[in-house]
Amino acid sequence: HAAPVAGALPAQLSPAQRGKLIRAAGAATAATAKELKLGAQEKLLVKDVSRDADGTTHTRYARTLDGLPVLGGDLIVHEAKGGAVKGVTKAQTRQLKVATTTAKVAPSAVSAKALSSARSLGASKAAADKAPRKVVWAADGTPRLAYETVIGGLQKDGTPNQLHVITDATTGEQIFQYQGIENGIGNTEYSGKVTLGTTASGSSYTLTDGGRGGHKTYNLNHGSSGTGKLFTNSTDTWGNGTPQNAETAAADAAYGAAETWDYYKEVHGRTGINGDGVAAYSRVHYGNSYVNAFWDDSCFCMTYGDGSGNAAPLTALDVAGHEMSHGVTAATAGLIYSGESGGLNEATSDIFGTAVEFYSNTAEDPGDYLIGEKINIYGDGEPLRYMDKPSKDGASADYWSSTVGNKDVHYSSGVANHFFYLLSEGSGAKDVNGVHYDSPTYDGKSVPGIGRKNAEKVWFKALSQYMTSSTNYAAARTATLKAAADLFGQGSATYNTVANTWAAVNVGSRVSAGK
Repeated sequence: HAAPVAGALPAQLSPAQRGKLIRAAGAATAATAKELKLGAQEKLLVKDVSRDADGTTHTRYARTLDGLPVLGGDLIVHEAKGGAVKGVTKAQTRQLKVATTTAKVAPSAVSAKALSSARSLGASKAAADKAPRKVVWAADGTPRLAYETVIGGLQKDGTPNQLHVITDATTGEQIFQYQGIENGIGNTEYSGKVTLGTTASGSSYTLTDGGRGGHKTYNLNHGSSGTGKLFTNSTDTWGNGTPQNAETAAADAAYGAAETWDYYKEVHGRTGINGDGVAAYSRVHYGNSYVNAFWDDSCFCMTYGDGSGNAAPLTALDVAGHEMSHGVTAATAGLIYSGESGGLNEATSDIFGTAVEFYSNTAEDPGDYLIGEKINIYGDGEPLRYMDKPSKDGASADYWSSTVGNKDVHYSSGVANHFFYLLSEGSGAKDVNGVHYDSPTYDGKSVPGIGRKNAEKVWFKALSQYMTSSTNYAAARTATLKAAADLFGQGSATYNTVANTWAAVNVGSRVSAGK
Protein backbone atom coordinates (compact mmCIF):
# COMPACT_ATOMS: atom_id res chain seq x y z
CA HIS A 1 0.00 0.00 0.00
CA ALA A 2 1.05 3.57 -0.70
CA ALA A 3 2.46 5.63 2.16
CA PRO A 4 0.16 8.28 3.66
CA VAL A 5 0.27 11.82 2.25
CA ALA A 6 2.85 13.57 4.45
CA GLY A 7 0.85 16.82 4.65
CA ALA A 8 -2.18 15.05 6.16
CA LEU A 9 -0.18 13.49 9.00
CA PRO A 10 -0.25 15.26 12.39
CA ALA A 11 2.19 18.10 12.97
CA GLN A 12 4.22 17.70 16.17
CA LEU A 13 2.66 20.46 18.29
CA SER A 14 4.35 21.36 21.55
CA PRO A 15 1.95 22.11 24.43
CA ALA A 16 2.88 25.80 24.07
CA GLN A 17 2.09 25.82 20.33
CA ARG A 18 -1.21 24.03 20.96
CA GLY A 19 -2.02 26.50 23.75
CA LYS A 20 -1.41 29.41 21.38
CA LEU A 21 -3.79 27.90 18.78
CA ILE A 22 -6.46 27.34 21.45
CA ARG A 23 -6.14 30.95 22.71
CA ALA A 24 -6.36 32.31 19.16
CA ALA A 25 -9.47 30.21 18.44
CA GLY A 26 -10.94 31.26 21.80
CA ALA A 27 -10.50 34.95 20.94
CA ALA A 28 -12.36 34.43 17.66
CA THR A 29 -15.34 32.33 18.84
CA ALA A 30 -17.90 35.11 18.24
CA ALA A 31 -16.67 35.63 14.67
CA THR A 32 -16.62 31.84 14.08
CA ALA A 33 -20.21 31.49 15.41
CA LYS A 34 -21.29 34.24 13.00
CA GLU A 35 -19.47 32.62 10.07
CA LEU A 36 -21.19 29.30 10.88
CA LYS A 37 -24.55 31.15 11.02
CA LEU A 38 -25.28 29.97 14.55
CA GLY A 39 -28.27 31.46 16.37
CA ALA A 40 -27.94 34.65 18.42
CA GLN A 41 -28.21 32.71 21.71
CA GLU A 42 -25.46 30.23 20.76
CA LYS A 43 -21.86 30.53 21.88
CA LEU A 44 -18.80 28.40 21.13
CA LEU A 45 -16.19 27.11 23.61
CA VAL A 46 -12.87 25.73 22.30
CA LYS A 47 -12.20 22.16 23.46
CA ASP A 48 -9.26 20.93 21.35
CA VAL A 49 -7.13 21.93 18.35
CA SER A 50 -5.03 19.67 16.16
CA ARG A 51 -2.92 20.64 13.16
CA ASP A 52 -1.76 18.67 10.14
CA ALA A 53 1.73 18.99 8.68
CA ASP A 54 0.32 21.02 5.73
CA GLY A 55 -1.07 23.64 8.14
CA THR A 56 -4.73 22.50 8.09
CA THR A 57 -6.22 23.01 11.57
CA HIS A 58 -9.13 21.14 13.10
CA THR A 59 -10.73 23.07 15.98
CA ARG A 60 -13.23 21.25 18.18
CA TYR A 61 -15.88 23.32 19.95
CA ALA A 62 -18.55 22.71 22.56
CA ARG A 63 -21.68 24.89 22.34
CA THR A 64 -23.91 26.72 24.77
CA LEU A 65 -27.46 27.90 24.17
CA ASP A 66 -28.64 30.77 26.32
CA GLY A 67 -25.69 30.05 28.61
CA LEU A 68 -26.62 26.35 29.06
CA PRO A 69 -24.17 23.59 28.00
CA VAL A 70 -25.43 21.70 24.94
CA LEU A 71 -24.74 17.97 25.33
CA GLY A 72 -24.30 16.61 21.81
CA GLY A 73 -23.79 20.10 20.36
CA ASP A 74 -20.10 19.68 19.60
CA LEU A 75 -18.69 20.58 16.21
CA ILE A 76 -15.31 20.66 14.44
CA VAL A 77 -14.20 23.40 12.05
CA HIS A 78 -11.60 22.38 9.46
CA GLU A 79 -9.52 25.29 8.12
CA ALA A 80 -6.86 25.42 5.43
CA LYS A 81 -3.49 27.00 6.25
CA GLY A 82 -4.66 30.45 5.05
CA GLY A 83 -7.76 30.36 7.28
CA ALA A 84 -10.36 29.37 4.66
CA VAL A 85 -12.99 26.99 6.07
CA LYS A 86 -12.71 23.62 4.30
CA GLY A 87 -15.62 22.05 6.13
CA VAL A 88 -17.54 21.65 9.39
CA THR A 89 -18.37 18.37 11.15
CA LYS A 90 -21.38 18.63 13.50
CA ALA A 91 -22.83 16.22 16.04
CA GLN A 92 -26.15 18.04 15.69
CA THR A 93 -27.22 19.25 12.25
CA ARG A 94 -30.61 20.70 13.21
CA GLN A 95 -30.83 24.29 14.34
CA LEU A 96 -30.48 24.54 18.10
CA LYS A 97 -33.76 25.71 19.57
CA VAL A 98 -35.68 24.97 22.74
CA ALA A 99 -39.13 26.43 23.46
CA THR A 100 -38.10 27.67 26.91
CA THR A 101 -35.15 27.53 29.30
CA THR A 102 -37.46 27.53 32.31
CA ALA A 103 -37.77 24.07 33.84
CA LYS A 104 -41.18 22.74 34.94
CA VAL A 105 -39.72 19.96 37.08
CA ALA A 106 -38.03 20.64 40.43
CA PRO A 107 -34.34 19.65 40.71
CA SER A 108 -35.08 17.70 43.93
CA ALA A 109 -37.55 15.43 42.10
CA VAL A 110 -34.97 14.89 39.33
CA SER A 111 -32.30 13.98 41.88
CA ALA A 112 -34.56 11.46 43.67
CA LYS A 113 -35.43 9.74 40.38
CA ALA A 114 -31.79 9.56 39.31
CA LEU A 115 -30.84 8.03 42.67
CA SER A 116 -33.42 5.28 42.33
CA SER A 117 -32.11 4.62 38.82
CA ALA A 118 -28.57 4.12 40.16
CA ARG A 119 -29.82 1.87 42.97
CA SER A 120 -31.72 -0.28 40.48
CA LEU A 121 -28.38 -0.90 38.74
CA GLY A 122 -26.96 -2.18 42.02
CA ALA A 123 -25.08 0.95 43.17
CA SER A 124 -24.27 1.12 46.86
CA LYS A 125 -23.69 4.32 48.88
CA ALA A 126 -25.35 6.12 45.95
CA ALA A 127 -25.62 9.89 46.37
CA ALA A 128 -25.90 12.83 43.99
CA ASP A 129 -22.41 14.31 43.62
CA LYS A 130 -23.91 17.78 43.22
CA ALA A 131 -27.22 19.45 42.41
CA PRO A 132 -28.61 18.59 38.95
CA ARG A 133 -27.38 21.06 36.30
CA LYS A 134 -29.64 22.46 33.63
CA VAL A 135 -28.48 21.56 30.10
CA VAL A 136 -29.77 21.31 26.55
CA TRP A 137 -29.79 17.63 25.55
CA ALA A 138 -29.19 17.34 21.79
CA ALA A 139 -27.38 14.02 21.47
CA ASP A 140 -30.42 12.18 20.09
CA GLY A 141 -31.22 14.76 17.40
CA THR A 142 -34.06 16.67 19.12
CA PRO A 143 -32.75 19.50 21.31
CA ARG A 144 -34.66 19.82 24.59
CA LEU A 145 -34.24 21.37 28.01
CA ALA A 146 -32.98 18.79 30.49
CA TYR A 147 -31.22 18.20 33.78
CA GLU A 148 -28.00 16.23 34.14
CA THR A 149 -27.55 14.53 37.51
CA VAL A 150 -24.34 12.71 38.42
CA ILE A 151 -24.75 9.93 40.99
CA GLY A 152 -21.69 8.82 42.99
CA GLY A 153 -21.08 5.89 45.35
CA LEU A 154 -19.92 2.48 44.18
CA GLN A 155 -21.14 0.15 41.42
CA LYS A 156 -22.04 -3.47 42.12
CA ASP A 157 -18.48 -4.78 41.59
CA GLY A 158 -16.80 -2.06 43.68
CA THR A 159 -15.96 0.30 40.79
CA PRO A 160 -16.67 3.94 41.69
CA ASN A 161 -20.04 5.07 40.36
CA GLN A 162 -20.41 8.16 38.20
CA LEU A 163 -23.80 7.61 36.59
CA HIS A 164 -24.92 10.54 34.42
CA VAL A 165 -28.71 10.66 34.29
CA ILE A 166 -30.42 12.98 31.77
CA THR A 167 -34.00 13.98 32.62
CA ASP A 168 -36.42 16.05 30.52
CA ALA A 169 -36.87 19.31 32.48
CA THR A 170 -40.41 19.79 31.13
CA THR A 171 -41.94 16.32 31.56
CA GLY A 172 -39.65 14.73 34.18
CA GLU A 173 -39.11 11.73 31.87
CA GLN A 174 -35.69 10.08 32.06
CA ILE A 175 -34.19 10.37 28.58
CA PHE A 176 -30.77 8.77 28.84
CA GLN A 177 -28.08 7.53 31.18
CA TYR A 178 -24.43 6.59 30.84
CA GLN A 179 -21.56 5.65 33.13
CA GLY A 180 -18.81 8.28 33.50
CA ILE A 181 -16.26 5.78 34.83
CA GLU A 182 -14.85 3.93 31.86
CA ASN A 183 -13.30 0.59 32.69
CA GLY A 184 -11.90 -2.37 30.88
CA ILE A 185 -12.61 -4.60 32.86
CA GLY A 186 11.42 -1.73 37.09
CA ASN A 187 10.94 -5.43 37.66
CA THR A 188 7.46 -5.74 36.33
CA GLU A 189 5.20 -8.76 36.42
CA TYR A 190 4.17 -8.54 32.77
CA SER A 191 6.94 -6.72 30.90
CA GLY A 192 10.08 -8.04 32.58
CA LYS A 193 12.98 -5.73 33.46
CA VAL A 194 12.32 -2.23 32.09
CA THR A 195 13.64 1.30 32.51
CA LEU A 196 11.32 3.65 34.43
CA GLY A 197 11.26 7.43 34.63
CA THR A 198 11.76 8.35 38.31
CA THR A 199 12.79 11.42 40.30
CA ALA A 200 15.50 11.66 42.96
CA SER A 201 14.22 13.34 46.10
CA GLY A 202 16.91 13.88 48.76
CA SER A 203 18.42 10.48 49.52
CA SER A 204 15.50 8.56 48.03
CA TYR A 205 13.52 8.21 44.79
CA THR A 206 9.85 8.64 43.90
CA LEU A 207 7.84 7.08 41.04
CA THR A 208 7.45 10.48 39.35
CA ASP A 209 8.25 10.52 35.64
CA GLY A 210 9.71 14.00 35.12
CA GLY A 211 10.35 13.36 31.43
CA ARG A 212 6.68 12.66 30.74
CA GLY A 213 4.70 15.45 32.34
CA GLY A 214 5.37 14.36 35.93
CA HIS A 215 3.30 11.15 35.88
CA LYS A 216 3.02 9.83 39.46
CA THR A 217 2.17 6.33 40.65
CA TYR A 218 0.40 6.00 44.02
CA ASN A 219 -0.30 3.10 46.40
CA LEU A 220 -3.93 2.93 47.55
CA ASN A 221 -2.98 -0.02 49.77
CA HIS A 222 -6.46 -1.58 49.30
CA GLY A 223 -8.33 1.66 49.94
CA SER A 224 -10.92 2.91 47.44
CA SER A 225 -10.71 6.70 47.65
CA GLY A 226 -8.18 9.51 47.60
CA THR A 227 -4.76 9.25 45.97
CA GLY A 228 -3.04 7.06 48.55
CA LYS A 229 0.71 7.38 49.01
CA LEU A 230 3.28 8.21 46.32
CA PHE A 231 5.68 5.28 45.84
CA THR A 232 9.06 6.15 47.42
CA ASN A 233 12.16 3.98 47.62
CA SER A 234 15.69 4.32 49.00
CA THR A 235 17.05 2.74 45.79
CA ASP A 236 15.97 3.23 42.17
CA THR A 237 14.94 -0.43 41.74
CA TRP A 238 11.18 -1.07 41.93
CA GLY A 239 9.48 -4.39 42.57
CA ASN A 240 10.77 -7.93 42.09
CA GLY A 241 8.42 -9.24 39.40
CA THR A 242 5.97 -10.90 41.81
CA PRO A 243 2.54 -9.60 42.85
CA GLN A 244 3.43 -10.12 46.51
CA ASN A 245 5.78 -7.13 46.29
CA ALA A 246 3.62 -3.95 46.31
CA GLU A 247 6.08 -2.12 44.03
CA THR A 248 5.75 -4.64 41.19
CA ALA A 249 2.27 -3.49 40.14
CA ALA A 250 3.47 0.11 40.46
CA ALA A 251 6.36 -0.62 38.10
CA ASP A 252 3.94 -2.15 35.56
CA ALA A 253 1.55 0.83 35.85
CA ALA A 254 4.39 3.37 35.53
CA TYR A 255 5.82 1.52 32.53
CA GLY A 256 2.40 1.33 30.84
CA ALA A 257 1.88 5.07 31.36
CA ALA A 258 5.34 5.86 29.92
CA GLU A 259 4.89 3.65 26.86
CA THR A 260 1.42 5.11 26.20
CA TRP A 261 2.78 8.68 26.50
CA ASP A 262 5.61 7.86 24.07
CA TYR A 263 3.25 6.15 21.61
CA TYR A 264 0.86 9.11 21.31
CA LYS A 265 3.74 11.59 21.08
CA GLU A 266 5.87 9.74 18.55
CA VAL A 267 3.14 8.23 16.36
CA HIS A 268 0.38 10.87 16.54
CA GLY A 269 2.19 14.06 17.60
CA ARG A 270 0.10 14.32 20.80
CA THR A 271 2.00 15.29 23.96
CA GLY A 272 0.03 13.88 26.89
CA ILE A 273 -3.54 12.64 26.97
CA ASN A 274 -5.00 16.14 26.68
CA GLY A 275 -2.28 17.28 24.29
CA ASP A 276 -1.18 19.87 26.86
CA GLY A 277 1.94 18.11 28.17
CA VAL A 278 0.32 17.35 31.54
CA ALA A 279 0.46 13.77 32.78
CA ALA A 280 -2.35 11.76 34.30
CA TYR A 281 -1.55 9.76 37.45
CA SER A 282 -1.94 6.09 38.34
CA ARG A 283 -3.28 4.40 41.48
CA VAL A 284 -2.54 0.72 42.15
CA HIS A 285 -3.83 -1.76 44.78
CA TYR A 286 -7.42 -0.45 44.64
CA GLY A 287 -9.91 -2.26 46.89
CA ASN A 288 -9.66 -5.93 47.76
CA SER A 289 -9.54 -8.65 45.08
CA TYR A 290 -10.94 -6.04 42.69
CA VAL A 291 -10.89 -7.62 39.22
CA ASN A 292 -10.87 -4.50 37.08
CA ALA A 293 -9.13 -1.28 36.10
CA PHE A 294 -10.75 2.04 35.23
CA TRP A 295 -10.20 5.53 33.86
CA ASP A 296 -11.88 8.50 35.57
CA ASP A 297 -11.79 11.72 33.59
CA SER A 298 -12.82 13.82 36.60
CA CYS A 299 -9.55 13.02 38.44
CA PHE A 300 -7.65 12.50 35.16
CA CYS A 301 -6.30 9.27 36.59
CA MET A 302 -6.32 5.54 36.14
CA THR A 303 -6.75 2.92 38.77
CA TYR A 304 -5.87 -0.78 38.92
CA GLY A 305 -7.25 -3.56 41.06
CA ASP A 306 -5.14 -6.53 42.21
CA GLY A 307 -7.35 -9.22 40.65
CA SER A 308 -8.73 -12.35 42.24
CA GLY A 309 -7.18 -13.04 45.65
CA ASN A 310 -5.04 -9.90 45.16
CA ALA A 311 -2.70 -12.14 43.14
CA ALA A 312 -3.03 -10.85 39.55
CA PRO A 313 -2.94 -7.02 39.31
CA LEU A 314 -4.59 -5.68 36.15
CA THR A 315 -1.53 -3.63 35.21
CA ALA A 316 -0.61 -5.28 31.87
CA LEU A 317 0.62 -3.05 29.06
CA ASP A 318 -2.47 -3.26 26.82
CA VAL A 319 -4.72 -2.59 29.84
CA ALA A 320 -2.71 0.56 30.67
CA GLY A 321 -2.88 1.71 27.05
CA HIS A 322 -6.59 0.92 27.01
CA GLU A 323 -7.41 2.95 30.12
CA MET A 324 -5.39 6.02 29.15
CA SER A 325 -6.89 5.97 25.67
CA HIS A 326 -10.29 6.58 27.33
CA GLY A 327 -8.74 9.89 28.38
CA VAL A 328 -7.66 10.66 24.81
CA THR A 329 -11.20 9.92 23.58
CA ALA A 330 -12.67 12.18 26.29
CA ALA A 331 -10.31 14.99 25.24
CA THR A 332 -11.13 14.59 21.53
CA ALA A 333 -14.36 13.07 20.17
CA GLY A 334 -15.94 12.68 23.64
CA LEU A 335 -17.86 9.58 22.48
CA ILE A 336 -20.81 9.15 24.86
CA TYR A 337 -20.31 5.91 26.85
CA SER A 338 -23.58 4.23 25.86
CA GLY A 339 -25.10 2.64 22.75
CA GLU A 340 -23.07 2.57 19.52
CA SER A 341 -20.96 5.61 20.49
CA GLY A 342 -20.08 3.75 23.72
CA GLY A 343 -19.02 0.69 21.72
CA LEU A 344 -16.80 2.93 19.57
CA ASN A 345 -15.36 4.50 22.76
CA GLU A 346 -14.47 1.04 24.16
CA ALA A 347 -13.10 -0.17 20.81
CA THR A 348 -10.90 2.94 20.55
CA SER A 349 -9.31 1.93 23.86
CA ASP A 350 -8.83 -1.66 22.67
CA ILE A 351 -7.37 -0.41 19.37
CA PHE A 352 -4.85 1.93 21.00
CA GLY A 353 -4.11 -0.48 23.87
CA THR A 354 -3.15 -2.97 21.14
CA ALA A 355 -1.20 -0.28 19.26
CA VAL A 356 0.80 0.59 22.42
CA GLU A 357 1.64 -3.09 22.91
CA PHE A 358 2.95 -3.40 19.32
CA TYR A 359 4.75 -0.02 19.56
CA SER A 360 6.44 -0.98 22.84
CA ASN A 361 7.78 -4.20 21.30
CA THR A 362 8.54 -5.57 24.78
CA ALA A 363 10.06 -9.06 24.54
CA GLU A 364 7.95 -10.37 27.48
CA ASP A 365 4.70 -8.98 26.01
CA PRO A 366 4.92 -8.88 22.18
CA GLY A 367 2.14 -7.19 20.21
CA ASP A 368 -1.02 -9.18 19.52
CA TYR A 369 -4.68 -8.64 18.72
CA LEU A 370 -5.83 -10.17 22.00
CA ILE A 371 -7.03 -7.90 24.82
CA GLY A 372 -5.88 -8.58 28.38
CA GLU A 373 -4.19 -11.87 27.47
CA LYS A 374 -1.65 -11.40 30.27
CA ILE A 375 -3.97 -10.75 33.19
CA ASN A 376 -5.71 -14.15 33.08
CA ILE A 377 -8.97 -12.64 34.29
CA TYR A 378 -10.89 -15.92 33.91
CA GLY A 379 -8.18 -18.12 35.44
CA ASP A 380 -7.99 -20.35 32.34
CA GLY A 381 -5.43 -18.41 30.30
CA GLU A 382 -8.07 -17.05 27.91
CA PRO A 383 -7.88 -13.34 26.96
CA LEU A 384 -10.62 -10.85 27.77
CA ARG A 385 -11.39 -10.07 24.09
CA TYR A 386 -10.35 -11.17 20.58
CA MET A 387 -10.09 -8.63 17.78
CA ASP A 388 -9.89 -11.08 14.85
CA LYS A 389 -13.19 -12.76 15.79
CA PRO A 390 -14.79 -10.92 18.75
CA SER A 391 -17.59 -13.50 19.19
CA LYS A 392 -15.00 -15.99 20.49
CA ASP A 393 -15.55 -14.43 23.94
CA GLY A 394 -19.17 -15.63 23.84
CA ALA A 395 -20.75 -12.16 23.95
CA SER A 396 -19.12 -9.67 21.55
CA ALA A 397 -20.50 -8.81 18.13
CA ASP A 398 -18.48 -9.66 15.00
CA TYR A 399 -20.76 -7.58 12.75
CA TRP A 400 -23.07 -4.61 12.93
CA SER A 401 -26.82 -5.15 13.37
CA SER A 402 -29.62 -2.75 14.27
CA THR A 403 -29.61 -4.09 17.86
CA VAL A 404 -25.84 -3.97 18.45
CA GLY A 405 -26.17 -0.68 20.38
CA ASN A 406 -28.29 -2.47 23.01
CA LYS A 407 -25.31 -4.60 24.07
CA ASP A 408 -22.93 -3.65 26.88
CA VAL A 409 -20.30 -1.28 25.41
CA HIS A 410 -17.57 -3.90 25.96
CA TYR A 411 -19.43 -6.21 23.55
CA SER A 412 -20.82 -3.74 20.97
CA SER A 413 -17.17 -2.67 20.60
CA GLY A 414 -16.60 -5.96 18.77
CA VAL A 415 -17.72 -4.48 15.44
CA ALA A 416 -15.00 -1.79 15.49
CA ASN A 417 -12.38 -4.14 16.95
CA HIS A 418 -13.07 -6.59 14.12
CA PHE A 419 -12.90 -3.72 11.59
CA PHE A 420 -9.52 -2.63 12.97
CA TYR A 421 -8.10 -6.16 12.86
CA LEU A 422 -9.30 -6.67 9.26
CA LEU A 423 -8.03 -3.23 8.22
CA SER A 424 -4.63 -4.01 9.75
CA GLU A 425 -4.12 -7.62 8.68
CA GLY A 426 -6.83 -8.62 6.21
CA SER A 427 -9.22 -11.57 6.42
CA GLY A 428 -8.48 -15.31 6.60
CA ALA A 429 -5.78 -17.28 8.38
CA LYS A 430 -2.63 -15.48 9.49
CA ASP A 431 0.12 -15.78 12.11
CA VAL A 432 1.52 -12.65 13.79
CA ASN A 433 4.21 -12.82 16.51
CA GLY A 434 3.45 -16.50 17.04
CA VAL A 435 -0.34 -16.07 17.48
CA HIS A 436 -2.72 -17.67 14.97
CA TYR A 437 -5.71 -15.65 13.72
CA ASP A 438 -8.49 -16.50 11.29
CA SER A 439 -10.75 -13.54 10.67
CA PRO A 440 -14.10 -13.98 8.89
CA THR A 441 -16.14 -11.36 6.97
CA TYR A 442 -19.90 -10.71 6.95
CA ASP A 443 -20.27 -11.13 3.19
CA GLY A 444 -17.80 -14.00 2.85
CA LYS A 445 -15.57 -11.90 0.55
CA SER A 446 -11.96 -11.29 1.49
CA VAL A 447 -10.35 -7.93 2.38
CA PRO A 448 -6.58 -7.34 2.04
CA GLY A 449 -5.78 -4.99 4.96
CA ILE A 450 -3.66 -1.81 4.72
CA GLY A 451 -1.10 -2.60 7.44
CA ARG A 452 -1.51 -1.89 11.15
CA LYS A 453 0.46 1.37 11.21
CA ASN A 454 -1.72 2.82 8.45
CA ALA A 455 -4.87 1.55 10.19
CA GLU A 456 -3.77 3.30 13.42
CA LYS A 457 -3.25 6.58 11.54
CA VAL A 458 -6.69 6.36 9.92
CA TRP A 459 -8.41 5.63 13.27
CA PHE A 460 -6.59 8.38 15.18
CA LYS A 461 -7.29 11.01 12.51
CA ALA A 462 -10.96 9.96 12.37
CA LEU A 463 -11.24 10.06 16.19
CA SER A 464 -9.47 13.37 16.73
CA GLN A 465 -10.74 15.30 13.70
CA TYR A 466 -14.00 13.81 12.38
CA MET A 467 -15.86 11.94 15.15
CA THR A 468 -18.23 13.71 17.56
CA SER A 469 -19.86 12.76 20.86
CA SER A 470 -22.79 10.98 19.20
CA THR A 471 -20.93 9.19 16.35
CA ASN A 472 -22.49 5.77 15.63
CA TYR A 473 -21.14 3.00 13.38
CA ALA A 474 -22.49 4.52 10.14
CA ALA A 475 -20.90 7.88 11.08
CA ALA A 476 -17.64 6.12 12.07
CA ARG A 477 -17.47 4.73 8.53
CA THR A 478 -17.88 8.28 7.18
CA ALA A 479 -15.24 9.64 9.61
CA THR A 480 -12.64 6.98 8.71
CA LEU A 481 -13.30 7.49 4.99
CA LYS A 482 -12.70 11.24 5.42
CA ALA A 483 -9.45 10.41 7.23
CA ALA A 484 -8.48 7.92 4.51
CA ALA A 485 -9.25 10.50 1.80
CA ASP A 486 -6.92 13.00 3.56
CA LEU A 487 -4.16 10.44 4.11
CA PHE A 488 -4.31 8.33 0.95
CA GLY A 489 -6.57 10.13 -1.54
CA GLN A 490 -10.29 9.78 -2.27
CA GLY A 491 -10.93 6.65 -4.36
CA SER A 492 -7.38 5.33 -3.84
CA ALA A 493 -6.85 1.59 -3.31
CA THR A 494 -6.37 2.23 0.42
CA TYR A 495 -9.52 4.39 0.62
CA ASN A 496 -11.53 1.65 -1.11
CA THR A 497 -10.12 -0.97 1.27
CA VAL A 498 -11.32 1.12 4.25
CA ALA A 499 -14.83 1.24 2.71
CA ASN A 500 -14.82 -2.47 1.89
CA THR A 501 -13.55 -3.40 5.36
CA TRP A 502 -16.56 -1.63 6.90
CA ALA A 503 -18.76 -3.66 4.53
CA ALA A 504 -16.94 -6.77 5.79
CA VAL A 505 -18.36 -6.01 9.29
CA ASN A 506 -21.80 -5.10 7.81
CA VAL A 507 -21.50 -1.30 7.98
CA GLY A 508 -22.44 0.03 4.54
CA SER A 509 -21.76 -1.70 1.25
CA ARG A 510 -18.71 -2.47 -0.84
CA VAL A 511 -17.41 0.02 -3.39
CA SER A 512 -15.98 -0.77 -6.80
CA ALA A 513 -12.56 0.56 -7.75
CA GLY A 514 -12.54 4.11 -9.09
CA LYS A 515 -15.58 5.28 -7.06
